[in-house]
Amino acid sequence: MNRLMPQRRAQILGMMVEGVSIRTISRMTGASKNTIVKLLADAGNACVDYQDRALRNLPCKRVQADEIWSFVYAKQKNVPQEKRGQLGYEDVWTWTALDADNKLIVCWHVGTRDADAAYAFMMDVAGRLANRVQLTTDSHAAYLSAVDAAFSRGPGVDYAQLVKIYGTSPEAQRRYSPPICSGAQKSEIRGALDPGHISTSYVERQSLSMRMGMRRFTRLTNAFSKKVENHMHALSIYFMHYNFVRIHQTLRVTPAMEAGVTDRLWDLNDIVTIVDEWEAAQKAN
Repeated sequence: MNRLMPQRRAQILGMMVEGVSIRTISRMTGASKNTIVKLLADAGNACVDYQDRALRNLPCKRVQADEIWSFVYAKQKNVPQEKRGQLGYEDVWTWTALDADNKLIVCWHVGTRDADAAYAFMMDVAGRLANRVQLTTDSHAAYLSAVDAAFSRGPGVDYAQLVKIYGTSPEAQRRYSPPICSGAQKSEIRGALDPGHISTSYVERQSLSMRMGMRRFTRLTNAFSKKVENHMHALSIYFMHYNFVRIHQTLRVTPAMEAGVTDRLWDLNDIVTIVDEWEAAQKAN
């Protein structure tokens, strides 16, 4: 397989983070589909490895967490019986934690929406924080035990849930009309909380950005991930670009710069360098 020049690799990665499909990238750049998929996998592994090391000892004060639904391989009703219940087929949830002040994606987890996934996600969140934070999630029951277990040691956590109240949509006869959110209740679970900062608005807006920016998350289309590995690689590249390359419109810098993770603005060539270094390390091993 021919190796792409760094400029071509940066071009293709830029198209990936803008939601362009693999087949379309192949048509527009002339690169083969296999070459693009290989770059997706290598860049995904390199980006997750780099962020796992870089996003540590974070001085967060307020963290918001959320889960966003997607599916892989096929929707639940169309999955063959022998493949049901396996991760990588039917429903897949992406758990995200976001710093409400600098908008940094602290970490993410791809899996189911059960207690085991919540535990793994919250353990990851707790392991990246330098001090006690105020944490807000939605009312998903799996968070309760997961937060208790993850923050039972160390500085602890001030934890609250935002319970949203939904009513019946006046357009309920329409298949895709969402229910109306008629209000929200703040449920203080533990710690000394600031009621004015019990919110999930920022992380929910980030979930919307994910759905708009990655074709794999677009509803009611055939633009879904066929393999869970590629789904995870695409997320890793997306969050790398979001944290380090894309300037936040409100902050005027990237979230990583605002959080003190880096002192400069990255571009796509920097991500290519990270990928090249990761590939060289793999060959050395």
